[in-house]
Amino acid sequence: MKPNLARRLRPRSIDDIIGQRHLVGEGMIIRRMVETKLLSSMILYGPPGIGKTSIASAIAGTADTAFRTFNATSDKKTKLQEIAAEAQFSGQLVLLLDEIHRLDKPKQDFLLPLLENGEIILIGATTENPYFSVVPAIRSRVQIFELKPLTPEDIKIAINRAILDKERGFDFEVTLDADAEQFLAQKTNGDVRATLNSLELAVLSSKNHHVTLADMANSLQQSAATFDKDGDAHYDLLSALQKSIRGSDVNASLHYAARLIAGGDLQSLSRRLIVIAYEDIGLANPDAALHTINAVSAAEKIGLPEARIPIANVIVDLALSPKSNASYTALDKAIADLDKHGVLQIPPHLQDGHYSGAKKLGRSENYHYPHAYPDHWVDQQYLPDPLKHVNYFQSDGLGKYERALQLRLDDINQRKRKKP
Repeated sequence: MKPNLARRLRPRSIDDIIGQRHLVGEGMIIRRMVETKLLSSMILYGPPGIGKTSIASAIAGTADTAFRTFNATSDKKTKLQEIAAEAQFSGQLVLLLDEIHRLDKPKQDFLLPLLENGEIILIGATTENPYFSVVPAIRSRVQIFELKPLTPEDIKIAINRAILDKERGFDFEVTLDADAEQFLAQKTNGDVRATLNSLELAVLSSKNHHVTLADMANSLQQSAATFDKDGDAHYDLLSALQKSIRGSDVNASLHYAARLIAGGDLQSLSRRLIVIAYEDIGLANPDAALHTINAVSAAEKIGLPEARIPIANVIVDLALSPKSNASYTALDKAIADLDKHGVLQIPPHLQDGHYSGAKKLGRSENYHYPHAYPDHWVDQQYLPDPLKHVNYFQSDGLGKYERALQLRLDDINQRKRKKP
């Protein structure tokens, strides 16, 4: 049986990889590994369909090394033992270990010696952050690389390759309307595998292999009514949503959210709502950020169309919450001072005094431990000398929580002024 389009177009060399120029571009780390034949084990992490398997396949192809795959969830330890035996026989082998974060302990224990002696070049693939999800024993033996989301322009490269490559792509003439191509590139959210699968379905089911926008929308099972032909309207919608929530117009906020949901872009909507919760509501209603994160997490778990329910709750919450940007504008002022003053010396009494010889350098001497004083506060200098009189945080006075913080700050400042 003929492999599907995505499998047929899997990269054979590092030059075939789409996107990820920060890793495989000229002079970048993975390309240098391959060109110098100094391969080392690594973990690649990022969203589905953006090239983890492709990079592993391309590394093996370019380095002319045997390539095998293993799924940590579904494959048995016996398969791993067979791969190890092959690696010992051939000298070296590239192993793509999919879902490496799910590798159980018996498999880990078997794999670790093979990594140590270099018989297996491990390329672990995961959608989870390996700094949290992969055990330290493996993490310490590999390099970790994050794969970046692919842009619609990257996706178009894959689409054109499928149409023009008569050997591995379609071996017949295909006509793809420009708006159908743009629709496909936008709606698959940077997932090359999903793109090629949808393209194959659309081509094979269309009349005379001529794919129109309607054909593509039907194959993707997404409406073309909200399709943005130029790509700008998507960002305009996100901007309008944030400005409507910032302006406390709940009806406009719901309207723009509805348009984003109709377009099927739950991911961008979720990210923007989290930004809004911290940027525009901030300390005026800090619970709104927790509500937003919980709602977004629930929406991502249940998916559309039901995802609109938790999203609706949090949009109303954010739009009608009191607003404040006092905290992040305070941090921006501090960042601006870094640009102005450069790296300033930390006061000696705040420096680390735990290591041998610190006292001789005057580190941590004369530090007053606040918990040993009334109200857990004592007046002492914390900022470097040139900045000791700055006042970054200025409350907007909205919301009970931020007002309480301002009262605390006023009390501290009053005590400082009373200092003899």
